[in-house]
Amino acid sequence: MAGFITSITEAIGNTPLLRLDMLKRHLGFEGNIFAKLEHMNPSFSKKDRIAIGMINLAECRGLLKPGQAVLEMTSGNTGTSVAMVCSAKGYRFICVLSRGNSPERARMIESFGGEIVYVDQAPNSIPGKVSREDIKLVEVEAERLTKETGALFLNQFKNFDNAQAQEPAAREMWEQSGGQIHAFADFIGTGGTYTGYSRTLKALNPHIRCYAVEPLGSAYYKGEVVEGSSHKIQGGGYAKSLELIDRRLIDGCITVTDDEAEEMTRLLAKKEGIFAGFSSGANIVAAVKQLQTSDAGKNFGIVINDVGLKYMSTSLFDRYVAKQEGNNAETCVC
Repeated sequence: MAGFITSITEAIGNTPLLRLDMLKRHLGFEGNIFAKLEHMNPSFSKKDRIAIGMINLAECRGLLKPGQAVLEMTSGNTGTSVAMVCSAKGYRFICVLSRGNSPERARMIESFGGEIVYVDQAPNSIPGKVSREDIKLVEVEAERLTKETGALFLNQFKNFDNAQAQEPAAREMWEQSGGQIHAFADFIGTGGTYTGYSRTLKALNPHIRCYAVEPLGSAYYKGEVVEGSSHKIQGGGYAKSLELIDRRLIDGCITVTDDEAEEMTRLLAKKEGIFAGFSSGANIVAAVKQLQTSDAGKNFGIVINDVGLKYMSTSLFDRYVAKQEGNNAETCVC
């Protein structure tokens, strides 16, 4: 057996599962949280799985032909993942991206050779916060470009291969935990991760409870009145019906505030050494809320969705930048 791989795509998957013991000691909840470290995929997010999955299946079905371009609308992570896979496979990639997303993702996409088409945010949207109105504008532009270029539009929001690509990750979680997952919580983006994990885990154990995680004020699946979808937790919370979500897989909904997600993400880095993004913090907040109440003593599975390096320009880490800028002390070179 060779000790090397011949494509970066072969490095996707088989990520570790970490029990968050340090966080448990700090917060004092009963039970355990098992975190699937998907930020350790080669482009630093869980979306690497769906990028290779959707593209491989499109090739097998004859939908993607040599020399054809690939196009996707994205909040960023899928864009970086598809750009990486297209680079490795030799496809041109066109990414349709809202200007409300963090610039780090756009730089990664361009570094992989992807072409970015920016879409201005809706008039009432807040910079740095992608709203459902912003997503609608991105979708319109993606459909227009698909007709213009003849590219294959992966369309992760409506492509059921998205959810299927997450099923191996769920099986990995189950096996790595020794079959000891009692509940699962996931921040709703396209719905692919939630559906892929929930469907797989429930097939392994019908008694597993699965919770949809949503931002406060954008809790569509919880049935709350949606006040507005301009929140800080990038990559989801679009406050709309999603084709990939099967409501029968939802045992409950948990809302998380921007502040809760931010503080937990920072705590995750300090206590566990995991440098992640907003939605990973939101997943842990949801699990902790349940472990401190009705699900005390259970084992929760959650996903670490992506790496914090993609959010350095956001409010998630701006306090550290402010400290650095305010430090006038001379630098000591050792």
